[in-house]
Amino acid sequence: VSFARCLTDTTKIAALLLAIRVLDIRLGLGALAIAMAIGGVLSAAKVAETMSVKITSMNHGQGFAANLATGVLVILASVYGLPVSTTHVSVGALAGIGLTQRKANIKVLRKIVLSWVITLPCAAFTAAFVWWLTARF
Repeated sequence: VSFARCLTDTTKIAALLLAIRVLDIRLGLGALAIAMAIGGVLSAAKVAETMSVKITSMNHGQGFAANLATGVLVILASVYGLPVSTTHVSVGALAGIGLTQRKANIKVLRKIVLSWVITLPCAAFTAAFVWWLTARF
């Protein structure tokens, strides 16, 4: 999974570096590092806790199966140039294990799916607003 994550996250970071090329490269790298650190501080622990204990309980073999499925799917997506989130794929694998064992926490899965659905329009509106602000000045 770590190798697969690098395949997808490296391209995201490269894209961000290209997007902030208007800045000095050191300033751009600094802005990128700060943004990643803020994201990690604000939600990494909560995401890790949700994925590790709140979606479902499982044994070591099931955990291995979920990680293997995540790794294979993310690597295949990277080979074919498909943009996927390692976290989303991993949550799907964990949910699949939980659903087949009838141990999935449906309430938690519902919240996760709702957050995924809400993210896209929120990002679109935020980007449109930022563009509108910058176009005015």
